Order: sequence, then C-alpha cells, then structure tokens
Amino acid sequence: MINSTYVSYFTLSGYFDTGLFKYLYFVVILSLYVLIIGSNLLLIVVICMNRSLHEPMYLFLCSLFVNELYGSTGLFPFLLVQILSDNHTVSAPLCFLQIFCLYTYGNVQFYNLAVMAYDRYLAICHPLHYNTRMTFNKAVRLVVVIWVPPFLCVLVTACLSVSLQLCGNIINKVYCDNYSVVKLACYDTTINNVYGLVGSAFSIFCPLSLVSFSYMRILRVCFSGCKQSRQKAVSTCTPHLASLLNFSFGVCFEILQSRFNMKNVPNIVRIFLSLYWLTCQPLFSPVMYGLNMSKIRSMCKSLLLSSVRKCRPCGRFVQLE
Repeated sequence: MINSTYVSYFTLSGYFDTGLFKYLYFVVILSLYVLIIGSNLLLIVVICMNRSLHEPMYLFLCSLFVNELYGSTGLFPFLLVQILSDNHTVSAPLCFLQIFCLYTYGNVQFYNLAVMAYDRYLAICHPLHYNTRMTFNKAVRLVVVIWVPPFLCVLVTACLSVSLQLCGNIINKVYCDNYSVVKLACYDTTINNVYGLVGSAFSIFCPLSLVSFSYMRILRVCFSGCKQSRQKAVSTCTPHLASLLNFSFGVCFEILQSRFNMKNVPNIVRIFLSLYWLTCQPLFSPVMYGLNMSKIRSMCKSLLLSSVRKCRPCGRFVQLE
C-alpha cells in the first residue's frame, strides 16, 4: 500500500509475461482494430453517401457505428502500447480519460439500442403514422438524447473518482476501470457507490425498460398479424435483438468478474471476460446489420462494384501500353 493520498500513476496487474508471444498478440489485436475501423467506417460512408438511407432508422445506425469507433479507439491503441511494454503503468490523467471514454461508450450503446427498439416499435406497430411520429427532426433530437445524458452522467462519475484520496495504485485489469479505482480509496466511498447505483439505473435499466416495452408491443402485433407481417417484423428486429443480447451479455460478464472474487479462474479467461463487451460488439454489429439489412447490403455491393469498374479502364490502358 502507498501511504500518500496522491497517486500519479496506476499499475495494471492484469498483464502477465508472455515472452515472444506478445508480438503475436500485438498482431491479432492490431488486426481486430483495423477490421473494426474498416467495417464501421464503410457502413458510415454508405449511409452518409446514399440519400435513400437518410431515414431515422439509418441515422440511429450511423450513431451506433460512430460510438463503436469511439469506444474502440479508447481501448485498442492503449492495449497495443501495453502489450509491447515491459512496464505496465499508466499516468493518472490518462487512466481517468480512458475510464471516461469506455464508460460513455457503454452508456451511449445502451441508449442507442433503446432508441432503435422504439423506432422499430413505431415502424411495426404504427406503420401508417410512422412518418408523422418519427420525423427527421425528432430523430435528430433523439440522437442528442443518446449522446448528451450519458456524457454528463459519466462526467460526474469521473469527477467523483478523481477527487478520491487513494491508498493504492494497482488495478487488477488490462485497462483502467472506475470500480477498481474506487476500491483503492482510503476513506468512505458511499457517495461514489450511491451515485454508481443511480447511474447504473439510468444507464442500463431505463434503456432496457424501453426495449422491453417496445418488444412486448411488437410481439403482440406479430402474434395477432398475418404471416407476412410476422416475417417482416422478424427480419427487421433480428439484427437489433442479436446486437442487444450480445452487448448485454458482455456487460454482465464484466460486472461479474469485477464485483466477485474470481481468483480461481485462469487469468486469460478473466481478461477475455473483461474485454468481451469492448471488442466483440464493434465487430459484431457491422456484420449483423451489413448482412441482414438488404438496403445496406445492396449499397455496399454497388459501392464496391463501382470502384472495380473505375479500375478496369486503367487496367486496359496499361495493357495497351
């Protein structure tokens, strides 16, 4: 333990000596990061460049992909540096900055998925009134709601953690985590714990309540409607539900391994559980929405085909030369 209450750096004890395998891990992590950046950027460009996709549903999807780029950038460059480093320390300001980035990513993700569920509810349960109930201006206001409250909520969390007097500087993870920092406090952390519970209620339970309400109404329409309406609802909601379940499971893994004693679990498993919600979701979402939504799939194909056609005349010109 450190007697001083001022901590200028944190030590990440989640890393272990892997020898030359660290270069293999570096290549794997770098490849995942490049794949995440490329797939999410491709879908953002496709949505922005095609006017036929300038609809509320695709605006919310674009917000989702931007958030996944934001969260991945808050994690992967940090991981790449730490993998190659022999001294796994991070300065206190950089640590709190990463906490802010990763926690806002998680909160925005839940809000985004909740708004997307509400949008699907209006489209399926009120198709004739969808354009009047979900106007573009309302969609823009909802995007503001997706981003602003989570940032303000996490900003308060970070400020409360920064003001703590710490008696230690060892974080048993491979990245900075707010709960791990709070556990290092010298004195009572009741305010942090109470605000954490309230913040979790607003960040997790409120969005999931809206999701539950939306899907209960959607299921009612599916059971009472014709076969065609059921098939349309299933095809529309499948990517969203899969994305929601994947992210929710990842957050549950993170909460379980952070809050409970898992010393008997192998270190590599604990690292995987702590990283799942930050790595798998940005990889999973572009695949789900890109493959399952016909408009996005066709636009991606046309974009790739047009780029190939532009290259063909160049190829002929070179052959003639």
